[in-house]
Amino acid sequence: MTEPQHLVVTTTHEDEDTARALATTLVRERLAACAQVHAIRSVYWWDGELQDATEWRIDLKTRAPLAQQLIDRIGELHPYDTPEAIAVPITAGAPGYLAWLDAETAAAG
Repeated sequence: MTEPQHLVVTTTHEDEDTARALATTLVRERLAACAQVHAIRSVYWWDGELQDATEWRIDLKTRAPLAQQLIDRIGELHPYDTPEAIAVPITAGAPGYLAWLDAETAAAG
């Protein structure tokens, strides 16, 4: 199997305005071609306690070579102690969409 050329990097945020601001910054910096922000309900362990919280998920579409730079930038901008930043490969996609994704992130490196 070949290495994926494109990824979806996901992170979460505690409020919509800050999630949208983070998404806008990352797209403006061309680390992602687009970002989708949507409300989710998260259940997780934190500080030894079970948490149940409303969060805002950000799905960022990017090129694989930008993954670490994007993840590092999320860490720099995010207020969480340990922000979620995971990458999932895009194994197939519409050729025109993937070409657009490449073009929109080309300026980032």
